[in-house]
Amino acid sequence: MKKFTWSLFTLVFLMLSVTAQNTLTLHVDQAETKINKEVYGHFAEHLGRCIYGGIFVGEDSPIPNTRGFRNDVIDALKEMQIPLLRWPGGCFADTYHWKDGVGPRENRPSIVNTHWGGVTEDNSFGTHEFLDFCELIDAMPYININVGSGTVQEAAEWVEYVTSSNESPMTDWRKKNGREDPWEVKYWGIGNENWGCGGHMTPEYYADLYNRFATYCGGAKYKIVGGPNVADYNWMKVVMEKTMRYPWLVQGVSLHNYSFAHSWEVKGNATGFDEAEWFSNMNDVRRMEVLIKRHTAIMDQYDPNNRVGLIVDEWGNWFNVEKGTNPGFLFQQNTLRDAVSGSITMNTFNNNAHRVKMANIAQMVNVLQAVILTNDEKMVKTPTYYLFKMYRVHQDATLIPSNLKSEAYEFEGQQIPALSSSASIKDGVVSISLSNANPNKEIKVELTITGQDLKSGTGQIITAQNINDFNDFGQEEKVTLKDFKVPAPKNGKLSVAIPAHSVVLVQLK
Repeated sequence: MKKFTWSLFTLVFLMLSVTAQNTLTLHVDQAETKINKEVYGHFAEHLGRCIYGGIFVGEDSPIPNTRGFRNDVIDALKEMQIPLLRWPGGCFADTYHWKDGVGPRENRPSIVNTHWGGVTEDNSFGTHEFLDFCELIDAMPYININVGSGTVQEAAEWVEYVTSSNESPMTDWRKKNGREDPWEVKYWGIGNENWGCGGHMTPEYYADLYNRFATYCGGAKYKIVGGPNVADYNWMKVVMEKTMRYPWLVQGVSLHNYSFAHSWEVKGNATGFDEAEWFSNMNDVRRMEVLIKRHTAIMDQYDPNNRVGLIVDEWGNWFNVEKGTNPGFLFQQNTLRDAVSGSITMNTFNNNAHRVKMANIAQMVNVLQAVILTNDEKMVKTPTYYLFKMYRVHQDATLIPSNLKSEAYEFEGQQIPALSSSASIKDGVVSISLSNANPNKEIKVELTITGQDLKSGTGQIITAQNINDFNDFGQEEKVTLKDFKVPAPKNGKLSVAIPAHSVVLVQLK
């Protein structure tokens, strides 16, 4: 009898231990940091079919459009509530001369897009078209200035053309081209990847060049200095040290980081992958947390008052292009894996909202981890689209400090935390995002919420039957956003079972 009693006690203890290892504690009464809506921004470059065919088809196209912009894409982006759009690049930005893209389209000169596929760029989509499109989708514009092959005068005149209401040759030219009032453009990036395709510069040279350009772009309210490539901490150090000598010239510093199924050299396939590539990608996206922490530590040395924002204006999964497509167009499908790994990155941004003030996924349509794919008149909303639609509840909400304890997801001797989370409060509603990277196991999480009396709960979920399921043209969606049953909290506690390979939103009020 004693032996049975001891065995039963041991069993109960072990069961409780397993349950207790997955806990999420939220301190609502300590919420104070805003999650900028710009953290859910997007990026559109003159690359492949992102602009032409993806966004812009021209007024004469048989595809339904408004002033040449696809109606289906406009409607989808408004539904998703895109807050911000970065343009024209990317590598393309430092080859782009903005004056080629204004005035009557039939008079605009053509160029060759040397970075992306060697195709002819006819400049039919320029400054007016971009800013018109932003107004159509209710998104703030973010313009990237050409430093690599451009001039200070060219940059200053672009800012003046767009933002000034004074009498001047640039404003007169804007009015002649059909726009009487200036646009409201707050965000301006000065150069792009100047450590690479933007000129292969040293950080010392680029920082001096930035200070020069920024000095003459006085109409740009929020100027963003080109920051490091992934873990180039010396670039961050040098750029911060040299630009912060003139702190009024810089409001943000960028960071670029992409994730892969294996590595930069072996990116892996976007579809048809196995659990090994699933695990590797889930592991790789967690690098973002390390990068933000280490770059923030450097920024803190030169900006202790946290005035300068960390701008992650290029991020996302980068896999092999689809077979039969132009390798310079970077077209890849988008599976459930992109939604789950994307949720880990978004949770990282949310949880570091004190420093991360903007992030732009690459790219919006038909390129890399796109939210939308198009094929002539057809359009597909990808799993990443539904992730952004789910996470829109965090835009301009207040971050809730939290403590997550998660069991490990193990694969072939390696392990990562199975769970990822972030939480915010807005208009009295607590929104909790949770994802389960384990493709084989449902995980039960015990939630404890302090600082607010909550009575009811609702939920949404993104998942699919298989880890590599995706949405394809002319077929029923396999990955979408569905309702998810959530129990009502009792005395600030509730238990939620997160299905394998899924992203869940829990909302409490």
